[in-house]
Amino acid sequence: MFLWKRAALLGFLSWLIPFAISIPAFPLKQANGALFETFMTLVVLLTAVALLPVYFRNRTVSVPDAVLTGALWFLVNLVFDYPMFAYGPMKMTAGHYYSAIGLDYLVFPVFAFGAARLARS
Repeated sequence: MFLWKRAALLGFLSWLIPFAISIPAFPLKQANGALFETFMTLVVLLTAVALLPVYFRNRTVSVPDAVLTGALWFLVNLVFDYPMFAYGPMKMTAGHYYSAIGLDYLVFPVFAFGAARLARS
């Protein structure tokens, strides 16, 4: 059984944690954009590593459940993130947002899939 409330709350945290870390790290983007992008990708990955076990606490790990959770987190991140980048101070086009930031959130379903497969083996 998929735990929608738990997954949604953790999905919000999967957006909030990298967002909160990106604020003090943002000056790095001006100094070295590539390093900032790599750093933020690692932050997203580490967030997935930290939150996925919380979702599966006291539950059996299943690949479909993990992929659904990762997909939900991907969507939650896009819903919270895109409006800030499209209409906020950065005013990014959809194409620029998805190529520079949005696709990074695919880390959630991809990592969830791999971690669940590993846990099941």
